[in-house]
Amino acid sequence: MTTPSTAAGAGLPEQTRPGAHSTDSSALPAAPAELVERPGPCLPGWTAGLTLTAATGGIVWLLWRAGVLPAEIDGRTLLPPPPGGGSASGLWSGILLLAAVAAFAAGGLTRGRNGSVWVLTRHGAYQGTVRRTGLIWISPLLTRRRLDVALRHWRSRPIDAVDANGTPLQISVLLVWRVRDTAKAAFAVDDYDRFLREQVEAAVALAVSRHPADDFRGAAPTLRDSERLGDHLTRLIAADQRPVGIEVFSATPVRLDYAPEVAAAMRRAQIAALDAKHRRAVLDDVLATVAETVRGITERGLVQLDDYERKALVRDLTVALSTTTLPKK
Repeated sequence: MTTPSTAAGAGLPEQTRPGAHSTDSSALPAAPAELVERPGPCLPGWTAGLTLTAATGGIVWLLWRAGVLPAEIDGRTLLPPPPGGGSASGLWSGILLLAAVAAFAAGGLTRGRNGSVWVLTRHGAYQGTVRRTGLIWISPLLTRRRLDVALRHWRSRPIDAVDANGTPLQISVLLVWRVRDTAKAAFAVDDYDRFLREQVEAAVALAVSRHPADDFRGAAPTLRDSERLGDHLTRLIAADQRPVGIEVFSATPVRLDYAPEVAAAMRRAQIAALDAKHRRAVLDDVLATVAETVRGITERGLVQLDDYERKALVRDLTVALSTTTLPKK
């Protein structure tokens, strides 16, 4: 025995029953196809040249038939008299038609250059990219935009950044790149050149914040390792530019300086650290020399030293050697 609610639900379609979930994929909106570069429509230039030549010859022939062209110049006969017959309206219609064909053929003639392409659109919709070089023909009904795809390099201005210790820095980067996918570069962003420059600044700020510019007291990784910093920058920028069709080959830091407001203080700290490192190295050499001297005296049996005398000898030798070798402040 069925309940009223069950009976009412039995007469409904599966997707409209209470508690039922629709599995019809056609009801869902289709995801937009990813915009990728594809070849654009074009013809070799010689086809348009032949069409233009044939249309021009046809126009001249029709003008002769219409009696427009002069048969004599300076008493010299250039053309035979046109044959009779034929309506004037038909001749002029043919002339106008051939003129339109000639204008259409001439209007599409253009030249493809090495290192640049034509991006074609119709009413704002992408129609393809023409990478052919030489004389080519592209329909005048399509809008053409020339795009540079040659390998390019760009050196940035000094970019303000902060290292892992919070010290302000200024960094210049040399970037080598090119446009790989012209469809994405032309339509994914308003200005891919400006987008690239802004992303470089963002990547520099992120990469520089991972390590200190200098480590005066130890051997930790620093930003002075240009190869390591360049590899990190290249990976960051390449990942950011891939969705807009730009291929990044390298991003090399060519200059890394402290900001002017802290440059003097950091220079003094660097000099102090170098001086301390030099003194520590000299003191290690002095101690090694003293130990070798005391051991040589003891092993050769030149004198017999007790602990007190050995300590006094070590002290005197250390003071004497340090006085002569350590630089004075």
